[in-house]
Amino acid sequence: MKYFIYFLMLFAVGMMVLSASLIDFKEVFGAESQFGSIGFMASFIVLIVLVILLASKKVKEKYDQIHAE
Repeated sequence: MKYFIYFLMLFAVGMMVLSASLIDFKEVFGAESQFGSIGFMASFIVLIVLVILLASKKVKEKYDQIHAE
């Protein structure tokens, strides 16, 4: 499961790069850049959620180690 999460994180970073290439930085919130901006923000949110998921799994493992004794 951990490797799948890392794969999803790598995929999210790739989508961020792809979406950033679609953004016109002279007019970020314009109609031309709308798809790129939405894609970048969605990928960023997915990346944040996956980092939180990894952190919660590490906390759960430590919790289980403490209470297993």
